Amino acid sequence: MTPDKASVLIVDDDEDILIAGRLLLKRHFAEVITCNHPTKIDDLLARHNFDAILLDMNFSPGDSSGGQGFLWLRRILELDPEAVVVMITAHGGVDVAVEAMKRGATDFIAKPWHNEKVVATLSASVKLRRSRNEAAHLKRAKRELADMVASPKQPMLGNSPPMMHVHSLIERAGPTDANVLVLGENGTGKELVARAIHLQSSRRHEVFMSVDLGALTESLFESELFGHVKGAFTDAREDRIGRLQAAQGGTLFLDEIGNVPLHLQARLLTVLEQRQFQPVGANRLVDLDVRVIAATNLSREELANEERFRQDLLFRLNTVEILLPPLRDRREDIPQIANHYVEYYCQKYGKEHREMSPTAMSAIMADEWRGNIRALRHAVERAVILSHGSQLEVHDFQLSSKNVLTSEPSVKTETGVSSGDLNLESIERATVERALKTCHYNISHAARALGLTRAALYRRMEKYGL
Repeated sequence: MTPDKASVLIVDDDEDILIAGRLLLKRHFAEVITCNHPTKIDDLLARHNFDAILLDMNFSPGDSSGGQGFLWLRRILELDPEAVVVMITAHGGVDVAVEAMKRGATDFIAKPWHNEKVVATLSASVKLRRSRNEAAHLKRAKRELADMVASPKQPMLGNSPPMMHVHSLIERAGPTDANVLVLGENGTGKELVARAIHLQSSRRHEVFMSVDLGALTESLFESELFGHVKGAFTDAREDRIGRLQAAQGGTLFLDEIGNVPLHLQARLLTVLEQRQFQPVGANRLVDLDVRVIAATNLSREELANEERFRQDLLFRLNTVEILLPPLRDRREDIPQIANHYVEYYCQKYGKEHREMSPTAMSAIMADEWRGNIRALRHAVERAVILSHGSQLEVHDFQLSSKNVLTSEPSVKTETGVSSGDLNLESIERATVERALKTCHYNISHAARALGLTRAALYRRMEKYGL
């Protein structure tokens, strides 16, 4: 049998025990090191990474109290908290060995030992050490991944009075575990606020789980949120955890919560009140330990409509309420935001650094930006890609207030496209823009009106810089 690639340390003042242990264990483990005096333990642990340690309980003739074993057990665990220590004791010292296990030892072996028992005990101890190492590695990886995922993809920019108030609310609400409701039009940065709150909280090293409720169909709502067991429905071929369970210990961001139907709002309310949920098809309850941050583009007036949103759910969600101002109400922040994205996209596309011309800056500050920061970002990206000069000019942007000149007079149709214009992209762009304006830039409503998914609408908005 090939020896296990493990390293074992035997600490005992009896040379016969050390010789017998080394001869027995070297057939099963790659490295067996012996030590006849515990004072050498510090140096050995500094130079080796042992998978298991065999430690005698007594090192003085006639001593059977186990005090020295307790002392060196504590020292080993101070040097390596994850160490797996198996105590060696005489038959009459079983009670002492049990006490050692209460103090952190993994197991014990009685003298005189049985070879099979020693090998089996140490093999189990090596597996335990590897499991601990793997668990510690996964915990570190989870923390690093959680930190990476939780980090905002873009900064929250703006020093205007409305944004300073938002930052103040984040600083005060973040360290608590209170539920937060973020209100604001599409494109104002509600998810950025949620991530900023998460990073201020005690859960910042745990997962930040974002769920777009507007993209979930009613048939998938419970399965996606609560998970399901194998056989719960036709396509349930294996157990699957839901978003709630995946977010355990961290922060759950419920985006577009205003688009959830009333009967599903009731289901969500029950879970948040009881702090428990039941996976689809399961007969057990799972405890819920998450902080909830919700967001919606519905106004306070729309949320107050009981036919649109359950008031008991609203009270559960808005312990702290943060209202994000639209870009048109904080125009003094536009230069900082625009210049940030000019620099970002110049780097992204390998362009030389470009400045905004004064005329262009005046034009973008005067625009309504119904799509808010998202629309401004797309407009800047397009300008950086298509511009030729060293400065970005007004004609490099697609501004809603800019008139498009044509070489031939024509009549505008209801969509805003010239009657003589048969270009499909022009027609599609105008139709998407009209749907967004008609639906007051509510992405879910506009997508439904166009017969598209939210993702498909976002792609078209990005394509046309809307």
